[in-house]
Amino acid sequence: QVELVESGGGLAQPGGSLSLSCAVSGSITSINAMSWYRRAPGKERELVAQITSGGSTDFADSVKGRFTISRDPAKNTAYLQMKSLKPEDTAVYYCNADLTYISDVYYVRRNHWGQGTQVTVSS
Repeated sequence: QVELVESGGGLAQPGGSLSLSCAVSGSITSINAMSWYRRAPGKERELVAQITSGGSTDFADSVKGRFTISRDPAKNTAYLQMKSLKPEDTAVYYCNADLTYISDVYYVRRNHWGQGTQVTVSS
């Protein structure tokens, strides 16, 4: 069974740093892209950062220059390094993975979500 396991997050002071990781477990053929989304209280979910299988990255304007996304293909894991944190970064962060794998006897391409991890930025 394919699933995503998130770790990291927690509490940081404004200007501080936190890291998140997202590991894909289970038998997969390929990771097409991995992304981080967040949902702040009372707001819609938004895309924070994405990294493709080719290593291309994209970031929300609100986090450019402060957040970095990277991946370790050998570990099927993506990382989100967050620096210069602001109170408005407070949210539940969700990992998303665009995966290809065999289900029954067919190749399928599906999106999977992590369980979410809380990031709180407060003094």
